Amino acid sequence: MMAATKEASVRLELTVVERIRDIPCDAWNALLAPDDSPFLEWEWLCAMEESKSAARKTGWAPYHFIVRTSPGGRIVAACPMYLKSHSMGEFIFDHGWADAAERAGIRYFPKLLVGIPFTPHTGRRFLVCQDFDRTTMIALFARALTEFCKDNELSSVHVNFCTPEEAEALKGLGYLERLGYQYHWQNGGFENFDDYLGQLKSKRRYAVRHERAALREQDVSIRVHAGDEIGDAMFGPMFKIYLSTIQKLYWGRQYLTREFFELLRASFKRHLRFVCAYRRGELIAGTINLEKAGVFYGRYWGCFSELPFLHFNVCYYAAIEHCIERRISRFEPGAGGEYKWLRGFDPSLTRSMHFIAHAGLRKAIASFLSRERREVEAWIAEGRDRSQLKPVPPSNVEAE
Repeated sequence: MMAATKEASVRLELTVVERIRDIPCDAWNALLAPDDSPFLEWEWLCAMEESKSAARKTGWAPYHFIVRTSPGGRIVAACPMYLKSHSMGEFIFDHGWADAAERAGIRYFPKLLVGIPFTPHTGRRFLVCQDFDRTTMIALFARALTEFCKDNELSSVHVNFCTPEEAEALKGLGYLERLGYQYHWQNGGFENFDDYLGQLKSKRRYAVRHERAALREQDVSIRVHAGDEIGDAMFGPMFKIYLSTIQKLYWGRQYLTREFFELLRASFKRHLRFVCAYRRGELIAGTINLEKAGVFYGRYWGCFSELPFLHFNVCYYAAIEHCIERRISRFEPGAGGEYKWLRGFDPSLTRSMHFIAHAGLRKAIASFLSRERREVEAWIAEGRDRSQLKPVPPSNVEAE
């Protein structure tokens, strides 16, 4: 393969690496942009694999693509990739596609997934060194993924929660676009929590105040533990917090192991934020979150005591207050939940791209996606139009 750099053309070789620990940490992380999420960092992905959370036995066999200068030179591009034997833990639901394939006598699994295990966040999926042309490298990856799929007689390639730039490039190479949405909170330059309340419409403002007042009545206090101030002893209880929700829900599924939390304790505290609720000094609830480059990522919630509004106070209001204090620009609380919209989280578009090898299945899925896209776009427009946030005055818009 040949590719253009900012200086000249060089010969490249693309290989598959089945363990990220066989890729040097510094080489992988050097491909990241400053605003890439923490989920793309080598330490996070390695913890997933080494803890057996994302492994062949759990249906997440690592098959990372890397591109080196030839012969055997430095790594200039990479993408996190997994051979999947099921569709769980992806947050882009294609169970109907798998069922349709089975009815038609088409083997759907295994399939290829480019993305982050158990993590529904939008971000770059193709990591490219700064001195290489990014558009060229995305096209190189897209063709390589298609060829890998066909050569190994796989049903499909799925690039989940990719950026608009990547979606456009893949669309031009025969990938089908799937739209979705999440609910994100945007920091409107608030100085304090009351400023946020002031932007909510009156009905919602009253409801939030009522829910916040429950903390005082319950004698509950909330604290955010950030980075190195997180004590090593907290990781055991937070793992139990993670398990508590899974064990209460009949559809709950444990993806993360205790070893994963231990590996985060050893090498990833810098991005961790634990929002914890205490009652008379005892931990009763909490959320496991991450923070980087002005974005707060909400992930796992759990509680040992069921109290009214505790979930909203820990998951949302305490996190919003933290974001305001730290000047965090955006809060992404994860997938699902229109109750987030009621609290000032407006719908935000997500994109995923899909290459379907079988022509008949591809045609059927393309027809479904066309209808689904219209529904998603309609709800995003409606959700923003009916936002629980009051419109920003025109004078403020001009001042910005």
